[in-house]
Amino acid sequence: QVQLVESGGGLVQPGGSLRLSCAVSGSIFGINAMGWYRQRPGKTRELVATIVGGSSPPNYADFVGGRFTMSRDNAKNTWHLQMNSLKSEDTAVYYCNAILRPGPSTTTFRYWGQGTQVTVSA
Repeated sequence: QVQLVESGGGLVQPGGSLRLSCAVSGSIFGINAMGWYRQRPGKTRELVATIVGGSSPPNYADFVGGRFTMSRDNAKNTWHLQMNSLKSEDTAVYYCNAILRPGPSTTTFRYWGQGTQVTVSA
């Protein structure tokens, strides 16, 4: 069974850094797109960063403002979100997301990680 397993997150002071990771658990044939979303308290889920295709650079939401960097390790089917200069308004549950091809056909499915809490507070 294919799953996305997140790690990282936690409590950090304003201006600090955190690194989130997401790994595909299970056998797949390919990853069409991967990304990070977040849901702040009382808000709807919003896109943070995404990579579409095999070699495209990441696209970031405007609020990232150069503070976050998304990277991927194709050999390990993992991707990361390095978050620097964190602000209190970055407090949210962060979810990784991917559109995967679990089998040899072109059929794809969207998967979500379990979510990890990021709290930015003094």
